[in-house]
Amino acid sequence: MTRRPISPDLVGLELPPTTQTWTSKDTMLYALGVGARPAEDLDFIYEGCGPKVLPTYAVIPGGAALSGLMRSVEMRLEMLLHGEQSIELFRPLPPEASVQVTGRITEVWDKGKAAVLGVEGVASDAEGDLFRTHATLFVRGAGGFGGERGPSGQESAAPDRAPDLVASFETRPEQGAIYRLSGDRNPIHIDPAFAKMGGFDAPFMHGLCTYGIVGRAILQALCASDPSAFRSFSGRFADRVQYGDTIVTKMWRTGDGEAIVQGETGDGRVVLSQARAMFQS
Repeated sequence: MTRRPISPDLVGLELPPTTQTWTSKDTMLYALGVGARPAEDLDFIYEGCGPKVLPTYAVIPGGAALSGLMRSVEMRLEMLLHGEQSIELFRPLPPEASVQVTGRITEVWDKGKAAVLGVEGVASDAEGDLFRTHATLFVRGAGGFGGERGPSGQESAAPDRAPDLVASFETRPEQGAIYRLSGDRNPIHIDPAFAKMGGFDAPFMHGLCTYGIVGRAILQALCASDPSAFRSFSGRFADRVQYGDTIVTKMWRTGDGEAIVQGETGDGRVVLSQARAMFQS
């Protein structure tokens, strides 16, 4: 496939559909990759309990749309950072499935020193649409092509009051090594030499691993660990998480079945911002 240069003309481009399949082994491995533990997450990591599937697992098969974007557009792997991520679930994810994922490029912004590209993926099975994902990629060094700068809204900024709920999860030194086995093999998260090629001192945690850990907090605190109550979750990656950091998820209820969410490290750095969750209350 010939890759196209980054330009506003990419908006609306339909990406080749792909078939994605998974089994309970895949969903349990993902759960371990985002820090699930037997004491509180047994239903998600043991087949004797189903298993249930973490809602944020949708980013794994939904990532086929993101991979299609990277195959279709000129960009250097070591210069990529994940900007934003959202999922919307129409039904709970089954532990075994085969879905078709269709994708399209939704936006292309010129930030000057970088470009931002957005892609939407919709996964469907025999029963209809199962989930929708949306992600943006921040491509360092790829701006200056003459496009619009794009929005920089603060619609889901954290309220100026104490959070209603707080959950803390420690990450482990091997977190990235486990998480990457679910499909995101970008070496910047495990290979020190590759990370330095990209301008970083050391490998750092996948943004989607952070997203999954915050998603676990939302599921436990707002959905009573019931995946059928989890509707949607969106957020912006604000800073890197180092292996071994504690991720503190703060949640502010803002209405019936909705909350603003923020992920921070134990020392107060905001790592997931502009985040919002919708759930069945």
